[in-house]
Amino acid sequence: MLRIRVRRLFPDAVTRVFEVHVLAVLVAGLAAGFLPARIGAEEPAETPVWPRFRGPGGMGVSGDRNLPVRFGPEENVVWKTGLLPGESSPVIAGDRLFLTGASEDTLVTYGLDRATGRILWQRSLARERDQRYHRINSAASPTPVTDGDVLVVFFGDFGLVAYELDGRERWRLPVGPLNNVNGHGASPILADGKVIMVCDQDSGSYMIAVDKDSGRVQWKTERPEVTRGYSTPALFRRRGEPTELIVPGSYQLIAYSLDGGEKLWWLRGMAWQLKSVPLIDGDRIYLNAWESGGNSAVRVDLPSHAQVLEERDTDGDGRLSLEEIEGFKPSRNWGNVDLDKDRFLSRLDWQFYRARLEAQNNMMAIRHGGRGDLTGSNVLWRYRKSLPNVSSPLLYQSVLYLVKDGGIVTTLDPDSGKVLKQARLNGATDRYYSSPVGVDDKVYLLSQNGKAPVLKAGGQWEVLALNDLAEECFATPAIADSRLYLRTRRTLYCFARLP
Repeated sequence: MLRIRVRRLFPDAVTRVFEVHVLAVLVAGLAAGFLPARIGAEEPAETPVWPRFRGPGGMGVSGDRNLPVRFGPEENVVWKTGLLPGESSPVIAGDRLFLTGASEDTLVTYGLDRATGRILWQRSLARERDQRYHRINSAASPTPVTDGDVLVVFFGDFGLVAYELDGRERWRLPVGPLNNVNGHGASPILADGKVIMVCDQDSGSYMIAVDKDSGRVQWKTERPEVTRGYSTPALFRRRGEPTELIVPGSYQLIAYSLDGGEKLWWLRGMAWQLKSVPLIDGDRIYLNAWESGGNSAVRVDLPSHAQVLEERDTDGDGRLSLEEIEGFKPSRNWGNVDLDKDRFLSRLDWQFYRARLEAQNNMMAIRHGGRGDLTGSNVLWRYRKSLPNVSSPLLYQSVLYLVKDGGIVTTLDPDSGKVLKQARLNGATDRYYSSPVGVDDKVYLLSQNGKAPVLKAGGQWEVLALNDLAEECFATPAIADSRLYLRTRRTLYCFARLP
């Protein structure tokens, strides 16, 4: 532990003699009692408890106990704090909680005391551009990330900003504008000193790795295989092997090297516009991919771009205009076909249009291992019915949970994909943008209209309670110290079992 700390404090030390000397001084100082005890030890006030979207590893699982089953605006409320509207979820480091909000002209990051809900600091950025967003999305949709040393936020109308946990700005990196008709949705993650940000869009998708201390871009990887998407990546770590980034995208799941961003392997047969977070369990990866229209694995009989040019390029300019394809199927959905918005259909536009018509909705289990195209070898099973749209799956106590819009909950056997139970949540037949979390032998859900079912965990789950927050909810809950932190459109709640 001491060696690790010294290397961090003195990254430019060039000789082993110097390093050993510093270690000796630190050890002697600790023995004498005149150096702070925090050196070489954990720092409880800054330790991440719920560090990123869906908590540790993006899995949505906590080992906490004694959480409330019943809660609402007037029940089991420890505190509640009004905030600017936003869809970002809370993250927690030590005794502080962080999230973001947005108004018409301002982008705000909040730091709160999680014991009292008091706003300790808030930092504002001028909203210098106003990108297009879906009506349920906003610039404050991505969830912050922290490693206990730095807090990093992303706003679709600005880019990345890093803060000390006390609110002092460390650096900023403008990103975009991004060409995404629904606005940005993916959240940043932190790994090995790098901030990873996926910027999938209708044209020009890419991913960057940024040094968490300086804000300098360490690498940038183009993602020409994918269009718009909203998924936050996951990390695959195996002892003795380089860490991989598992990045869902439209039509493909792709793995990259964390060190340099190199493409390592991929699987085809995904839906368009992926939103779910991958789940990592040992050597398995679970991923949900759903989008309207992606309901089969049938090949679509569509001519090539060259063939259509030959038949319809009346002015001979080598491009296809809306007028030239009038009456042909792509003209009926021009906004989703002309991805770069140049008013013509390029070969790449046509290629993605073909891919979208052939896209497949499926929940899948993938065996890790190999390089290149693993579509035909590493898919263990696929499940194609009753799939979530935005809400990510949950793997909790060896059961997979899916929450489909309409309040349909399906549990699957993670080994086989076999359905264990499927039923509708009476009283909560709503849309679900928030992702479920598993804690205390229970599964907590949040619907768009603020219904909050609590399930007894298990393949044959049961409804324990149906709570109502009486306000729209899009954020995913955070959990720490037997407390449940829920964000509605304008309010952050802390719930606990009260006497």
